[in-house]
Amino acid sequence: MKKFVNDPRDFVPEMLKGIALANPGTLKYVPEYNLIMRADAPSDDKVSIIQGSGSGHEPAHVMVVGKGMLDAACPGDVFSAPPMDYVLETSKLLATPKGVLHIVNNYTGDRMAFEMGQEMAEADGITISTLIVDDDVAVKDSTYTVGRRGVAGNFFVIKAVGAASEQGAGLDELVRIGQKVNSVTRTMGMALTSCTPPAKGSPLFQLGDDEMEMGVGIHGEPGRRREKLASANAIVDELLEAVASDLPFKQGDDVALMINGLGGTPVSELYLLYGYAHEQLGKRGINVRRNYVGNYCTSLDMAGASLTLSRLDDEITGLLAAPAEIAVRTF
Repeated sequence: MKKFVNDPRDFVPEMLKGIALANPGTLKYVPEYNLIMRADAPSDDKVSIIQGSGSGHEPAHVMVVGKGMLDAACPGDVFSAPPMDYVLETSKLLATPKGVLHIVNNYTGDRMAFEMGQEMAEADGITISTLIVDDDVAVKDSTYTVGRRGVAGNFFVIKAVGAASEQGAGLDELVRIGQKVNSVTRTMGMALTSCTPPAKGSPLFQLGDDEMEMGVGIHGEPGRRREKLASANAIVDELLEAVASDLPFKQGDDVALMINGLGGTPVSELYLLYGYAHEQLGKRGINVRRNYVGNYCTSLDMAGASLTLSRLDDEITGLLAAPAEIAVRTF
């Protein structure tokens, strides 16, 4: 294993410290709870939005804390759900008179941690609602889940409810918006290589030089099948068919198209995939109105990509277009 790492046990805290130091005045780091939060949070005039999940998926979720997005993120260790007390203490620190919204990707450990944290926080008088994200069409159940996994499509849920919260929407309205966005968002991913967690020091699974995993999970969970490596266009064809046929998306739909890297894929390759996917959607009569290319929800250093479609209407389009200020900056 060749990684920039000191003691693997300190990998996540050292990363979080770096995020906070790179964003002075806008982000705050609370090491006791792996907590990255907005420096100006909580605010009495808005609902606080929190997500946790495991580390290793950056920029999700600690790097999308900021105005118009998350108010806080409290991740666990790499590929591990946050402990219940992280969720509880984060909810207490971020509590406002308008309430707290938990966004939870559909993984068993995450759901258990957030359900217990919510129950304990509500006993202290905090008002909390929960959104479950389950956009992955690859498999119904997996190593980590009962039901579909929550993957890169969670970005659209975060963006929409984050914008609405900045505009003053109440807790019930945010739940409605989040459920609406989740209901029209679908994703499927694939892997060219495995990934290597720092604490393990070796790949999670093995893929031959001429193999790929279709429908892989973001923790390296098995997908639909392992098969011989195909061309980029053939890979997009399979991902697009799986995603577009699931809702289904149909002729005349306006959509946001995301090509998400899994951490080890050059951005040039992601744009190659995007170009072909955009053209194929046009041939189906599906209109790409918003586009997203880059790393949004990764799997450490895995070479691979996922394709996400989210069906747009005027409300969702307006929320996705609203301004946001987060830790990940290009310039």
